[in-house]
This record gives sequence, structure tokens and C-alpha cells, in this order.
Amino acid sequence: MTYIDNPICVAIDTPDLKRAEKLADSVKNHVGMLKVGMEFFYAHGMPGYKAMAAYGIPLFLDLKLHDIPHTVAAGLSSLMQLEPKPAIIDVHATGGPAMLASAAKAVNGRAKLIAVTILTSLDDNDLSASGFDNSKNTGEHAASLALLAKANNIDGVVCSPHDLVGIRKVCGDDFLTIVPGIRPQGSDTQDQKRIATPRAAMDAGADILVIGRAITGANDPARATQEILDTLKS
Repeated sequence: MTYIDNPICVAIDTPDLKRAEKLADSVKNHVGMLKVGMEFFYAHGMPGYKAMAAYGIPLFLDLKLHDIPHTVAAGLSSLMQLEPKPAIIDVHATGGPAMLASAAKAVNGRAKLIAVTILTSLDDNDLSASGFDNSKNTGEHAASLALLAKANNIDGVVCSPHDLVGIRKVCGDDFLTIVPGIRPQGSDTQDQKRIATPRAAMDAGADILVIGRAITGANDPARATQEILDTLKS
């Protein structure tokens, strides 16, 4: 099963290799993708990446590169030496047009290159405090960043479920959308501010749902994953 027919991407966000392997083994028959995040990759690097790749599931390498164009391009060129290559890799859209274009050139179609728009932990007040134009709301900023990414040969974006409709409107249906901030009905919101249920996110136009603690913190991650899948079939 691949992410094409299963939209669930489980976030492997732990520095504990044995725990990561246990999680991957538990959910491998129920998900379309694994997200290898900073917490894991910084602890285990390429050997850890290969340990996750051994489960035969496509990997989203979520390192959110953000630096000057040359540095980001060089970093991505190094990451493209990984085998198997990640299915998806990401940068920050706020790196600007030159950085995005350089990133796309470095990856050169060997993986889907995605740009992070506005983090799901941020709301309008946070953006204003960070220096963003407060005449625009979070969704408008996300849509503008998505358009910037598309104009510079980026394949899609990471965005809040709340921003999906606006991004779909300006970028079209073929632009890949990866959506964190997913919480099954009744789950704790934790440090996320802009969240949605899996069904609501899919209905709004999500392609891939990144789900972490609702699955990884469950007593039975495989069962938790299957229960979420069942809500998508109804």
C-alpha cells in the first residue's frame, strides 16, 4: 500500500530508535507513509533513515530546510544521496523565491519537494508578533506562500487543514497538500492551534494526513490507525 491509496502518514518523531522501529513495525500494514522528522533524524542520521526505509513504506523526510539558497541546495543535494530516496522532502516557503528555485533545481524531480507554509501551532496573533502583515489573516498568508512555492517549481505544500480551501482555490487540484494538525474527534489538541478531524481535512482537499501522537501515543497504534482509516471510508 502506498500513499496514493492510503493518505495516512505516521509521524516518527522520537529520538529512540527501538521505539521508532516498534512503531513502524506496528503500523506498516495500515499506513501509506512514514514521516521521519528532525527529532529522529538528528539523533540517528542516515543509518536511522535506512532503518525506517527497511519497512518498505514511502518516507517523508521532514527536515524543513530554511537557509540561504546555496546552503539549502547543497543540503538537499546531500540528502538526495540517500537510498532509497525519500518520497517527499520539505523546505520552508518563507525562505523566498531564490531559495525555493534553488531547492527545486537541487532535487530535480528525484523526490516530491514540498514547502511548509504556516505552522499549525501559529495563529493570527502569533504571525503578527512575528512581523507578518497583520492586515492579512493566517489563511491568506498560507495561500500567498503556496502560490510562491508553485511559481518556483515546488510540488506542493505543508499546510493547516484550515488553509486547504484557500490553497486549493489559488493553486488547483493537482498541487500536493500535506496536512498536519490532524486530531480524531475527542483527542487532545496538545500544542496545535489549527486542527481538524481526518474526515474534515480530507473533505477540504488534503492529499496526505500527517498524524503523530493520536497514533504513536495510543496503546495499540495499529488499531488506532485502522480506526482513523475507517472514518475516511464512511
